[in-house]
Amino acid sequence: MDHAEAQRFAEEWAAGWNSHDLDRIMTHYAAEVVFRSPLAARIIDGSDGVVRGVQALRAYWAEGLRRHPDLRFEVVAVYVGLDGIVINYRDQTGQPAAEVLIFRDGLIVSGMATRGPDGS
Repeated sequence: MDHAEAQRFAEEWAAGWNSHDLDRIMTHYAAEVVFRSPLAARIIDGSDGVVRGVQALRAYWAEGLRRHPDLRFEVVAVYVGLDGIVINYRDQTGQPAAEVLIFRDGLIVSGMATRGPDGS
């Protein structure tokens, strides 16, 4: 993925989240996705923050959207790696965050959410 392609993906990724359309959000993820998030550790009992499989990820994000009806992401920067990207963004509170996303065959197979200073 080149930088222009990564930037387009990041903008579509943020637009999906900002629309709160779970079907739109989920189109980017492979069935076998593994996602790590400090917020998942609080929302999903016994997960230790690791969500395995697209259906479990969908359930986690459905709950997250329910809890945060004002959720909104603004892309700040995008970084390109060998088989993945990092999306640096701010949420609706101005909190900095980043997602590390690894792709295979055009879909995300691994992701990790990170929070900036003061993040929980």
